[in-house]
Amino acid sequence: MSIGILEQRRIEAAFAKGIYEEMAAELGAERAKAILTRAVVKLAKQAAAEMAAESPEGPTLDHFISQQERWTRGDALRIEVVEQSPTGYGFNVTRCKYSEMYREMGLAELGGVLSCNRDGAFCEGYSDKLKLTRTQTLMGGATHCDFRYRVED
Repeated sequence: MSIGILEQRRIEAAFAKGIYEEMAAELGAERAKAILTRAVVKLAKQAAAEMAAESPEGPTLDHFISQQERWTRGDALRIEVVEQSPTGYGFNVTRCKYSEMYREMGLAELGGVLSCNRDGAFCEGYSDKLKLTRTQTLMGGATHCDFRYRVED
């Protein structure tokens, strides 16, 4: 069994922190954050395309949902499912160890770039029919994250 996404993000964040700090010293924090954002989005799309390719039926909402354990492993996310239908999947995240981990690592200002930013890009990489709407995040100070996935024709 592979490591969970939380542990993977911890390793990536430790590495990214050093690179970000060097880029910020050379280029300024704003440019460094923009570069890091582009790199993370690109990696998310690539990872999603690989996950979609693993599905025997191609990218489907059912397959996408079946992979959620990778992100929740080790109680990394506490979720409450609010909708599950053939064309939609919605849940709220009421506890996020990713957010907690970034704060503990002194990366609160980059947590959104390193994790939350990936979610929409991941959908794009997984399937051009899968869309995410999210209006708030725990990382951004809300009481919960509201993930709403839709499959569009």
